[in-house]
Amino acid sequence: MNKTYLYSLMSLFLFGCKAEKSNILYESETLIIKQLSENSFQHITYLETDSWGKVPCNGLIVVADGHSVIFDTPTNNAVSHELINWVGQALKCDIKAVVATHFHEDCLGGLAAFHSEGIPSYAHAKTIELVNGKDAVVPQNDFSNTKVLEIGKEHIILDYLGEGHTPDNIIGYFPKDKVLFGGCLLKSLGAGKGYLGDANIDAWPKTVAKAKSRYKDAMIIIPGHGDAGDRELFDYTIKLFETKK
Repeated sequence: MNKTYLYSLMSLFLFGCKAEKSNILYESETLIIKQLSENSFQHITYLETDSWGKVPCNGLIVVADGHSVIFDTPTNNAVSHELINWVGQALKCDIKAVVATHFHEDCLGGLAAFHSEGIPSYAHAKTIELVNGKDAVVPQNDFSNTKVLEIGKEHIILDYLGEGHTPDNIIGYFPKDKVLFGGCLLKSLGAGKGYLGDANIDAWPKTVAKAKSRYKDAMIIIPGHGDAGDRELFDYTIKLFETKK
């Protein structure tokens, strides 16, 4: 059992429900890290926007056999270095890859920091197409439909199921912990529709329905913004975008 997880269990025993609700392992003004399961951690950073102010943005860290993979970078390079340092120091893991789940800043705004550390990046081919020509760092490796990344003796599935929040949004699934990172394709309970400037509203609920059907074992679901939850996030998102208001 890894030491971080053991510490989490001890905190839960000593502090009861309060520890269970927060499960925060690290917190600074720019970065929060919560433990979701034995080998999966949610990272939360912040994006300054004109429409919604300071928006918390989620990413995921998964670990296995001394290696880790990160889904979505923090929104800038300074906080990305903070995250990279925490993974190395607290989890004692090297970072095998970083995955950008779509082309917006809250997914790849800190990509240069990962590249500077020699960490390879992955994204859907459509993401790379959409980033090219913009004032942004381009992910290094692409895929078309589904890609499997090996992480120690475990694996992670990257999957493109169709358009939704953006034309290129993908999800990531870590079978060992039954954790699915939906990114901005999925909404937290109670959330509104959010930014729709690059969205395909008609396709969105159909794409989420595909994710729900394909990943029947997924038990922990992380949206792009807001609280992680269970499979109810699939149903909530589908209903939200089936409602034409």
